Amino acid sequence: MKLLFVWILNALALLAVAYFVPDIHVADFLTALIAALVIGLVNMLIKPILVILTLPITILTLGLFILVINGLLFYGVGHWLQGFDVRTLTAGIIGALLYSVLSWLLAALLIDDK
Repeated sequence: MKLLFVWILNALALLAVAYFVPDIHVADFLTALIAALVIGLVNMLIKPILVILTLPITILTLGLFILVINGLLFYGVGHWLQGFDVRTLTAGIIGALLYSVLSWLLAALLIDDK
């Protein structure tokens, strides 16, 4: 039940990101649900591989390259899914950062961990 609630919160966070960032568009709530699921899967399956492959540049930039990786993945999902559009890499980086913050904030405020 908690997983379903977190999934819905992530979809709402994605809709909020689309509202605040002009180069990101989400067609409807169903598309936001699918996009939130795909973003979660991409972050779980592909992101660890990219982090390991780019470890030297991540160390040189003191971890800031992780923002670029997140933005690239967000941008990639936006081009892969129909109805979820991320037009620029900059919008992907800003959108990924804002999506992470909003998802964390919604989960922290609405989910009781006790």
